[in-house]
Amino acid sequence: MTKVIAIANQKGGVGKTTTAINLSACLGVLEKKVLLIDSDPQANTTSGVGFDYTQIKVGTYECLIGKNSAKEAVLHTSSPNLDIIPANIDLVAAEIELVDSKEREFCLKKSIEDLKEEYDYILIDCAPSLGILTLNALAAADSVIVPIQCEYFALEGLGKLLNTIKIIQQRLNNNLIIEGLLLTMYDTRLRLSNQVVEEVKTHFQDMVFKTIIHRNVRLGESPSYGETIIIHDAASKGAINYLNLANEIISKHKIESNKDTLINE
Repeated sequence: MTKVIAIANQKGGVGKTTTAINLSACLGVLEKKVLLIDSDPQANTTSGVGFDYTQIKVGTYECLIGKNSAKEAVLHTSSPNLDIIPANIDLVAAEIELVDSKEREFCLKKSIEDLKEEYDYILIDCAPSLGILTLNALAAADSVIVPIQCEYFALEGLGKLLNTIKIIQQRLNNNLIIEGLLLTMYDTRLRLSNQVVEEVKTHFQDMVFKTIIHRNVRLGESPSYGETIIIHDAASKGAINYLNLANEIISKHKIESNKDTLINE
């Protein structure tokens, strides 16, 4: 059964796009069929997998406003088993254009419904805000991954995001769960990084992924080549971190699936 996962945090620079691109690529390498949706007007996910967003004629914006179907927007990437619905500059206008639309928060959910049976995972890279684009992503998702950087202001705004998720669970998507909090940009040399890890684990316990994403030069430079970390340097620490995360998610879903099977029997 397809899992739709949004990657969201209203703070910028926490590793959302890096996670969206590289977790998708690693799930693909582990033989899962993956669709990545770029729902951020900055279109960094699109350029990060090798496409020029200025040349995109059909993307997330066209799907949201109903101009094109999601199937018409899908592009194949150079990373194994990974497709993308890219973003272009028009996505900036979606926030304004969808304001008066009926059921405006469900445009993305309706758009991707026909694609679900073709993929094991659909990952949505959200904008660094809690506007209509992010609400669409969370309304369409089964779960949400929240990246948190291992820095001083890490927990600032997290409470607000968790409250927003709670409201969405009540009003838009009863089935939405938190897949996990993902610690990113971890630097083993810094005492602060270790303090943040301890603090987050103390506060949120089982909600935190066991996998931690380390600061890694290869991870930082791969988007400038338009490559996922798996294509750029599969032996790097960044690639190993994201492969571990992909394995953790697959294992978790396998356990959940087995539980559901036992309950139904």
